[in-house]
Amino acid sequence: MEYSRRMDGYELHESKRAKRMSVTVYPNGRVRVSKPVRVSREKVEAFVAKQQDWIARTQAKFLRHSGGQLPIPLPKPRRGSKAYKEAVEAARTLVHERLTFYSSLYGFPYGLVSIRNQRTRWGSCSAAGNLSFNYKIAFLPPALADYIVVHELCHTKEHNHSERFWKLVERAVPEHKALRKELRTRYLL
Repeated sequence: MEYSRRMDGYELHESKRAKRMSVTVYPNGRVRVSKPVRVSREKVEAFVAKQQDWIARTQAKFLRHSGGQLPIPLPKPRRGSKAYKEAVEAARTLVHERLTFYSSLYGFPYGLVSIRNQRTRWGSCSAAGNLSFNYKIAFLPPALADYIVVHELCHTKEHNHSERFWKLVERAVPEHKALRKELRTRYLL
């Protein structure tokens, strides 16, 4: 069994599969501590106290890399809720509209399109040309959503991040470098 709960200044995640304690700092400054089941709260607190300097340095580094701007948290509706279903449908509509437009511009065919609740990716492209997008694309500004759609569509021709790939992306999104940086530093999954 796994569970998470909020503690003072961090989120505690307990897992039977965990072999040791670990701490993760996310770009938005959130701190997550993972622990094996049998580790006591006292040991967790001592572990976190030892990591405080590293946690503070890492949070400061993320703040510097984002140009001093705090990341923008996106809505996270509960899976299965009405808000979640509406977000998935909004993402599906957006993705299909933009794919239709960019596919005709590039002349690139693509396979199946799916909308998912991915924790770490905005999108992906399979070897068969099937495209998958995170439902949170519906919450992004249009330029960022377009960048993600173009990025994945271009992977149907170039399954890598080579210079040829970026030249393809640049045809429709000349400001892709700035958009990619903004996506990575300001918008958190």
